[in-house]
Amino acid sequence: MATQATNPALALGEATRFTEMRYRLLFLLGALVVYRIGTFVPVPGLDMAAMARLFDQQQGTILGLFNMFSGGALARLSIFAMGVMPYISASIIIQMMAVVVPTMAAVKKEGEAGRRKLTQWTRYFTLVLAIFQGFGAATAFQNQGVALHPGWQFVMIGTVTLATGTMFLTWLGEQITERGIGNGISMIILAGIVAGLPAAIGGTLEQVRSGEMNPAFAILLVLLMAAVTAFCVFVERAQRRIPVNYAKRQVGRKMYAGQTSHLPFKMNMSGVIPPIFASSLLLFPATLASFFASGATGEGTWQVALQNIAAALGYGQPLHILIYAALIIFFCFFYTALVFNSRETAENLKKGGAFIPGIRPGQQTAEYIDKVLTRLTVWGALYVTGVCLMPELLTAYARVPFYFGGTSLLILVVVAMDFMAQLQAHMMSHQYEGLMKKANLRGYGRSGSPR
Repeated sequence: MATQATNPALALGEATRFTEMRYRLLFLLGALVVYRIGTFVPVPGLDMAAMARLFDQQQGTILGLFNMFSGGALARLSIFAMGVMPYISASIIIQMMAVVVPTMAAVKKEGEAGRRKLTQWTRYFTLVLAIFQGFGAATAFQNQGVALHPGWQFVMIGTVTLATGTMFLTWLGEQITERGIGNGISMIILAGIVAGLPAAIGGTLEQVRSGEMNPAFAILLVLLMAAVTAFCVFVERAQRRIPVNYAKRQVGRKMYAGQTSHLPFKMNMSGVIPPIFASSLLLFPATLASFFASGATGEGTWQVALQNIAAALGYGQPLHILIYAALIIFFCFFYTALVFNSRETAENLKKGGAFIPGIRPGQQTAEYIDKVLTRLTVWGALYVTGVCLMPELLTAYARVPFYFGGTSLLILVVVAMDFMAQLQAHMMSHQYEGLMKKANLRGYGRSGSPR
């Protein structure tokens, strides 16, 4: 029997397999290290002490949300302060336009060439959003007194620096996707969230040590987090499989028997987009009201109104929780309808000679798929809403120092599962190549003649 010692080709294949996996993992690690180093490089002309005081006053606003996604870079106003949020916004807007605008819909149907063109448009739009948001951020922070030398020079330098940092992170994410493992943009967001773990664990342990938190309650909190994480993994892996039968086909003189397959639908088809959008839309007016209210003097009517709005939309308030839940449910349905077209799926099945048992191909198939997807989205929206609201309720009413919100928890679970799936896919692909080489080598003797 052939072994690695007697088959140099087999040994070379095994070495190549582990070398490529090692290269991909090291590239991923190196890219994340570069990202974390960049989060500590501040924008020129920044007063770090004033910036720290500002973020102490802006807890529970959109600044805190973006700071979590950027791994603390926004609190330091580093070159990566905006993170990849402009790219995510640009990607979603381009996806929406590809459904609504006929010209872009035609480009989307061009296959690989259309995908590359849409990706290029996404990059351009990311640059536009990064410049716009960078200018707004630099102007807003300058008005809050965090600039050592206020003026148009600080605004221009801050805008260019922040926009360049976002475009570099976009490029870095694409390189991770191509040369590393996992989705690059998702891995960058994951690294930013995980970067806050040590401080969160240390703060909880310090509260237990000082007596501010009961040790039994801390253990219960850890068990609750583990249970919620396991529940998220269970739901994210759950599928509703619709059986699909393929009719018999005749190719030339050969008759191919019909096959049976299925259409897999996840319960949470929209992923983590709904809570991200809901948090951004809800916290944006609260942040603006807080900014203007803090900068206003006197007791005028509009100052009082702004202060009341900021207080009503504050973190943990009943109005905040109610609107947050409604926005999550809305975006779950909206984004699912945006990324999945039941009519297009039904037409593709009809063209491929496939049908759902008991359902007529065409319009009835589209209506059946839409009905199933609507039911799944209802339960998926309730699941996402429950996971996102539970940390807020614990923080607001149980006085729990909960670091990870529902959005960050979903991101951790979804990205970690995607990373493991891609890692297993790479391993299986190389294992398949190794098995094929073994089969070929076993089919021949050492002399080269078939056994």
